[in-house]
Amino acid sequence: MTGFEAIVGVLSGTLPASDGVILASDTVWPGNGQVALGPLERAVASAGVVAVVVVVRFLVRRYRSRQDGDLGTTKRLTLSSVIAASTAAGVLTVVGLWGLGDQLVAAYGSLELAEQVPNIVLAVIVLGGAYALTDFFGQIIREVVSTGKTVSTHQKQIIYRLTQLAVYSLAGLIVIGLFTDNLGNLLVGAGFLGIVVGMAARQTLGSVLAGIVLMFSRPFEIGDWIEFEENEGTVTEITVFHTRIQTFDGEYVTIPNDRIANNPIIDRSRKGRLRIEVEVGIDYDDDPDHAADVAQEAMADLDDVRTAPRPKVVAKRFGDSSVVLGARFWIDQPSARKRWRTQTAVISALHDAFRKEGITIPFPQRTHGARSEGLSVTVGSGGDAGSSGEAAPGGNAASGSDAGTGGSE
Repeated sequence: MTGFEAIVGVLSGTLPASDGVILASDTVWPGNGQVALGPLERAVASAGVVAVVVVVRFLVRRYRSRQDGDLGTTKRLTLSSVIAASTAAGVLTVVGLWGLGDQLVAAYGSLELAEQVPNIVLAVIVLGGAYALTDFFGQIIREVVSTGKTVSTHQKQIIYRLTQLAVYSLAGLIVIGLFTDNLGNLLVGAGFLGIVVGMAARQTLGSVLAGIVLMFSRPFEIGDWIEFEENEGTVTEITVFHTRIQTFDGEYVTIPNDRIANNPIIDRSRKGRLRIEVEVGIDYDDDPDHAADVAQEAMADLDDVRTAPRPKVVAKRFGDSSVVLGARFWIDQPSARKRWRTQTAVISALHDAFRKEGITIPFPQRTHGARSEGLSVTVGSGGDAGSSGEAAPGGNAASGSDAGTGGSE
């Protein structure tokens, strides 16, 4: 027996085996005559084969990691082929060592693949046709919806995916029907399985359905500035499972679609403009109408403030230390950065304009009157508790308040 015949005999399981003993030619394992392999020897040999396969896979992966992504397509395919070939050779060797070749051949014969070749070929043709059909439908969808702006990119994608699902489902039923005559019972079993899976994953399915509704109802788009519950930021991704927004702190927040579908959402950039209000207080001795005119002129000179609608100033309330005015203005293409930039510019412009016109922006202060006549103490806000002075009769004592704490109440 030659070495090649011995290897073929071991791998195919045709070498004589009895009483748990397998005989191998000395051209495979050196020795005189033939060598008998008992269970222990076979276990050791199998362990050695497994070790060789593991070492080969380890070396290939280590080589890949050292290349740091510089491998070309040919090298990647070659390394994958080496792993696949070593694994297959190891499996066949272990099968031959344990004399399982006959069982493997019998299992292959029971499949009757020769009789199923026409069905297999037809199944491949059906699946290939389904793939080509979905690609054709995808081209039609892109051409039809690209002419208008009523359908967003995500709606195109979901329409294409639903088309794929319908075509592949039909193709799958045809392929299953080629290999079984009891398709009805199989579908009934699949229906019961679907009910069980639906009950077990109802929250996930709810998110999926909510995601589909969001994609078609379009309450917001990617790039919109939205506020949802305690989260506020820019929409970066919309999928059938979740919506992801980037907050103004640079954090990414992932929100399940079922929560978004069942709660109110504020879209600040839906119409392409946003109204902002800045409150400012003026002294009770100043004229509110004159202050409002000064504020409107100051805001109208800023670049980011829209001229239509025009900036407007309204009197809002009587505060503790001032008459509170609301300076309202609009900006185009709103974003968080533009909002804060424009708001800062408006505050600075109002401060400068009021100072030039002699309009006082007061800070909160309290006057405490004593029971004795001629004694009063004025305490400014923001001062240290221990910094208040003592007032002589008929005089005032002001605490060490910080003028920078001015504001309106």
